[in-house]
Amino acid sequence: MGKDEQMPKVDLMKDKANISPTTIDYMKIVEKKNLQRVQALQKLRQRNVRTGFMLGTGVLGIYLYTIFAVRQEKFLDDFDEPVVTNN
Repeated sequence: MGKDEQMPKVDLMKDKANISPTTIDYMKIVEKKNLQRVQALQKLRQRNVRTGFMLGTGVLGIYLYTIFAVRQEKFLDDFDEPVVTNN
């Protein structure tokens, strides 16, 4: 087949006479296996998304805890400098 050529699409209703029952059975088996593969990949994707959200939440929590734990003390902000007296 050339670069621009494509295989013709098969219409099961029109081409039923040309397709053997063995081929149809094989097509059903392949479709079933493909459906199982897609379902497994969807479950894996959902688990990966959940894991990503949990890791992101953990990282954000650690970051916020660190920011609040290390922030500057405020008792020095209220400190008034002593008045200088000239003697």
